[in-house]
Amino acid sequence: MTERLLLDGPDGRIEVFVDTLPLPGLRGIALVAHPHPLFGGTADNKVVTTLAKALRGLGYVTLRPNFRGVGASEGSHDQGEAETADLLAVQQYAVQRFGALPTVLAGFSFGAHVATRLARILAERDTPAERLILVGTAAGHVEGARSYDTAAVPADTIVIHGSEDTTVPLANVLAWAEPLELPISLVPGADHFFHRKLHIIRNIIHAAWKR
Repeated sequence: MTERLLLDGPDGRIEVFVDTLPLPGLRGIALVAHPHPLFGGTADNKVVTTLAKALRGLGYVTLRPNFRGVGASEGSHDQGEAETADLLAVQQYAVQRFGALPTVLAGFSFGAHVATRLARILAERDTPAERLILVGTAAGHVEGARSYDTAAVPADTIVIHGSEDTTVPLANVLAWAEPLELPISLVPGADHFFHRKLHIIRNIIHAAWKR
């Protein structure tokens, strides 16, 4: 089942879609962040819903917020600053509702950038995320005259990128990952939106959990 909620955020309402599971089988909480809101990104993006489905299959309740200015979410786009505060508000709601369960942070493109920012905050509060999943990670200078100083992440972070991504060049992600000694799962032939390659994202995630 999918619930649509309007939560109180730092600057107004945050629209969140909660994909629920039976509580006895609940393994943890997963937040999934969508791509850039000024370029058509929403919580219904196909990569986002693929991430949510993969995590539900592993036993996580998933929360997919719309960033400020998208759908019924209030506020104005803030280059990831206020969006991080909004995502933190969603995480706090999830903990209040479902308990202090392990939390997975997942994101696509701009959403991956925001997920790394929230991961840093949670780590500083001694409540680190169980794991991060980053797809098409916005890093460095990307299409649309945007630039991202993406945060460092733990060594077990799952990083997935398409070999044919022209929105976020692979070289950007390699430059970010190399000093972190972070491996990248490269999907041959995949563009930024993983057209006809979405099933590979699911397979990579499920294989990582089996390990």
